[in-house]
Order: sequence, then structure tokens, then C-alpha cells
Amino acid sequence: MDGGRSGGGAGTRADAKADRQTRVTVLVALVANLVIAVAKAVGGVLAGSPALLSEAAHSVADSLNEVFLLAALRRSRRPADSRHPFGYGKERFFWSLLAAVGIFVMGGCFSFFQGFEALRGGAEEKFSGYVAGLIVLGVALVAEGLSLLRALHQVRRQGGGLGGLRDPALRTVVAEDGTAVLGVTLALIGMALHMATGQVVWEASASLAIGVLLVYVAYRLGRDARDQLIGEAVDPELSGRIRAVLGAQPEIDSVEALYTMKMGLDSTLVAARVDLVPGLDSERVEEVAVRIKRSIARMFPDTDQVFLDVTDRRAGEAQKGPAATGERGGA
Repeated sequence: MDGGRSGGGAGTRADAKADRQTRVTVLVALVANLVIAVAKAVGGVLAGSPALLSEAAHSVADSLNEVFLLAALRRSRRPADSRHPFGYGKERFFWSLLAAVGIFVMGGCFSFFQGFEALRGGAEEKFSGYVAGLIVLGVALVAEGLSLLRALHQVRRQGGGLGGLRDPALRTVVAEDGTAVLGVTLALIGMALHMATGQVVWEASASLAIGVLLVYVAYRLGRDARDQLIGEAVDPELSGRIRAVLGAQPEIDSVEALYTMKMGLDSTLVAARVDLVPGLDSERVEEVAVRIKRSIARMFPDTDQVFLDVTDRRAGEAQKGPAATGERGGA
């Protein structure tokens, strides 16, 4: 049987363009986070500010995560080979999972540590240092806000909503920048209240709140990456459309089972067990299978791996078997 993707040239060019845009967005976030991390660390040491040091750890974690995402963009586009016949699309999900772990360990845990340390031992007040810290946070808020606007602009260009956030690299950048803006705001409030009242509990509370925020974001990003790594099906609406296309074929008597799996950002595996109408000889069955695979690949360009298993078992028996076996198809 033949294989490949319908309209592959146009799809590849569009994918490459989207990757370049995402790469620019990640690089903008990386440069912003590196500069801000240094500024926050210096300001935090000068001010003795736990909230500012927590934000410095947050920016360091974000910087490391941007490196992970750049690796994901480069490695996930490698062509399929004998060791990985379905390609390397899931690299994006793996590196996004590492980014989530980085946010949790380097950002969230350090923020909790700073907050508890401030509550336990207090913090030395240095008015000039705190003024410098507030200035650093103000600059960081502007820089993080600009980076977030750049990421949201790309989301809007890629369709907006959940469709615009389907790339885990872009989704991670949006989550990181959005969290950074909120975290800097919390640090500003905590530091200002500490200066006004002399009570370190305000700044320690801000540090703990930043920790809670980072842990929550890390959990959400990690859960999404986990679902995709272990094999997540396409959404029910798309699955229903694929099943309808199969059921509409005159040679198919019934669709006994349909399985789908996201293999990458724009790669989907479809495995169907179908019962054909009686009276088809082996040569006709092969022609029908090729035509059906081409039809699915043409109507759903991301379904570049299509497997058909012809069976006469009923649906209840089919559901007990493995997903499907067959050969790679498409137009």
C-alpha cells in the first residue's frame, strides 16, 4: 500500500512557518527571563526580600524551560526512521513535561522555602534596597508583559482559543509569562506592604502565594504533557467525524472499533476495525482499503497514519482486541 500525507508540501511549509514563529516567541521569553532573573537576584540580595528572591528563582526556572522548549522545537521535526517509525512528534510533549518539572522544583519549591524562612527568621529592612527592588519588579512587570503580549499575538494568529494553544511549547510560554506577570504583581504588593507596615508576614505571604501559583501551573502543564505522552485520543467531535466518513463508505457494513492517538503536534494515528459487505474478493478489498485511507487523509490532513483491520467479528468482540493492525496509508 502507498503512504504519505495529502497536501504534504503545503502542510510542511505551514508547519515550518508556525515553528519559526514559536521559536521567535520562545527566544523573546528567554532573553527577557535571563535579564530579569539577574536583576531580581541582585535586587533581592540588596533588599533582603524573600518575595523578590522567589521571583528570581521563578525567572531562572522559566529561562531553563525556554531552553527545553527550543530543544523540543528542533527535535520534534526529525523525520521518522527505523527506530521511531512514527516520527519524533512526542518530543514536544516530553520537553514540555520537563519544563513543568522545572517550574515545580526551581520555582515553586524555592518560593515556599523563601516564604517559610522569612516567617521563621524575619527579614532585614533596607529602605534603599527595597526601593531598588520595587524598581526591578516594575521593570520586570513591563518586560514580562511585553513577552506575554508577543505570545498572545501568536496564539491569535494561529486561530485563537484552544486551537491556538495546541502547540505545547507555545502553551508553556503563555502559561509561564502569564504566571510571571501575576507573580511579579504579588511580589510588588507584598514588598510594598512590608515597607509600609514593617511586618515581614506580608512579603512572606506573597512568596508563599507565588509558590502555590507555580505549583498549580506546573501541575496543569505536567498533566497535559502526561496525557499526550501516554497516548491521548483526538477530541470526540473529530473522532465522530472520522467514524462517520468510514460508515458512509458503501463497502463498509459497520465500524466495529475506532481508535485514535495524537502522535505529535500535527500527526494523528487512526486505527479502525471494520466489517465489509459480503462478496468482495481480496483484490477488491485491497483497492477499497487504499481508497478509504486516501479519503481519510485528504479530509483530515493530520491523520498521516491510517490502519484498517478487516474483520467479521461483532462490536462486542472487537472491543476486546488490540487497537488494530494494518499498514500505513494515506494519499
